[in-house]
Amino acid sequence: MLERTLAAIGPCDESAMAAARALQSRLTKPAGSLGALEELSVRLAGLAGACPPPLPEPAAVAIFAADHGVHAQGVTPWPQEVTAQMVANFLAGGAVVNAFARQTGASVTVVDVGVRQTPLAPQTSPGEARPHTPAGPEPGAVPAGLDAPRLITATVRPGSRDMTVEPALTRAEARRAVEVGIRVADELCDAGAGILVTGDMGIGNTTPAAALIAVFTGADPAEVTGRGTGVDDETYARKVEVVRRALARHRPDPADPLGVLAAVGGLEHAALAGFILGGAARRTPVLLDGVSAVAAALTAVALAPDAVHALVAGHRSAEPGATAGLERLGLPPIIDLGLRLGEGTGALLAFPVVAGAVRVLHEVATFDSAGVSEK
Repeated sequence: MLERTLAAIGPCDESAMAAARALQSRLTKPAGSLGALEELSVRLAGLAGACPPPLPEPAAVAIFAADHGVHAQGVTPWPQEVTAQMVANFLAGGAVVNAFARQTGASVTVVDVGVRQTPLAPQTSPGEARPHTPAGPEPGAVPAGLDAPRLITATVRPGSRDMTVEPALTRAEARRAVEVGIRVADELCDAGAGILVTGDMGIGNTTPAAALIAVFTGADPAEVTGRGTGVDDETYARKVEVVRRALARHRPDPADPLGVLAAVGGLEHAALAGFILGGAARRTPVLLDGVSAVAAALTAVALAPDAVHALVAGHRSAEPGATAGLERLGLPPIIDLGLRLGEGTGALLAFPVVAGAVRVLHEVATFDSAGVSEK
């Protein structure tokens, strides 16, 4: 599956991009007046191979959830059971990502790829997923007309191993997690998603994210390791040292992306990388969220360089590794609000901007058609 997916990922369609640039120049507005939105619309035309490209609607959020063995090193004060508890909260519709998804009309799919405790919700496998309906008229309940969040169980193993002691995953486990992400992307595209939105949940997951970003950017761990949930100075220093120790122990080679994932990655990072690859293979845009998504994007692009054409950076996370990763990928973030929550929240806030960039090509009149004089 992985090899077939990689083979399906290709370059942008230059003729579609040229057509989009030409169309932008004929619309009833001063040339360049929509700034970065114009180049975004051109990129999305190149991805789709059509001008105008399809409207990137509806949005489908996939939240990949997993636990981490490195939690034992004291990199976060949050207990590990919060991962499973938050999965239950997503399914009940009570998290921030649910609120933003309701605002944008996005669907929410939670994928258990490696949660240690059993999430408190019905479980299904990819291709057999069914909605989980919140009980009672709680504030987080899904209103009529929107699909309820659902859970897919695709557990590769119950959390990664401690990367400071041994490889976090075997190579086979890393591949299996990547292929989970590919299958989820395929399923959501088959269901009609116009854009895929990355989400993540895993207590301690900014530590392996920092390790992945350090490998693929060549940056020092201190430059790409952030405070995650807002840890104190002592915990932050420990976190940087944990990343440094893991990299020194394994010496992962960025030319071997699966090997990097196995050494220092998390199951949700691997699945997110597959999700990105699956979207790129289907020529469907993928809207990136925060630092874990950026770490996964670096991995995906290391596996398939042309996958970068499918990527849109939703926001600039407050985590320093996200900025370093986006700079390496050459992706300007759409919004910068100091967010560091994860879940897909920043990406969902950016989604209307992405949709608007494409809608301009569909709906704005040209000077000729509107009878408007040019300068």
